[in-house]
Parts: sequence; C-alpha cells; structure tokens
Amino acid sequence: MIPRIKEIKPLDDYILQVYFDDGKVMLYDVKDDINIIAQFGDLKSVYGLFRQVQLDESRTCVYWNDEIDLPSDAIYEYGTECRSLETPKEL
Repeated sequence: MIPRIKEIKPLDDYILQVYFDDGKVMLYDVKDDINIIAQFGDLKSVYGLFRQVQLDESRTCVYWNDEIDLPSDAIYEYGTECRSLETPKEL
C-alpha cells in the first residue's frame, strides 16, 4: 500500500514535515538529495523554491517543479518519525 500524505510543511534547513493518513508524522531531510541528485540543487540555488513544495492530486508525491519530486513511500521509509504539536488540516 502506498502511504498517502495529508499535509506537508517546509521547515528550516531543508526539512519537510509530512503528515500521513495513518497518523504518522515524518521529518524528511532533503539535504542528502540536494547533495546527491543534480536537479535537487535548485532547491538551494533558486531563492524560495524549497518553500514552494506542493502535494500532487493522488497525495503520493510531493514536488517543486517538473524535475524535482519525492514519492511518499521514500519519505515514509527514509524519514524520521516525530510527534507534532499541530494537527494537520482536514481534507
């Protein structure tokens, strides 16, 4: 089963806070991707791009543009689970 995302929040230092349908809240550090994947370099070099993260209609992928995206299962598997003080918006 592909995990579906309820909400995403870009945090400081290229961290995404991701709320999933099953109640898990994950922190995903995008810096590793920025350092390894050439296209992700734009998240650092293009002012404000990182904060423009969006969720696709299927809620299984976050993206910034046509070249930079992250599937929800990668965030779910490689992120760090955390507790959030805020409740995500209802869909």
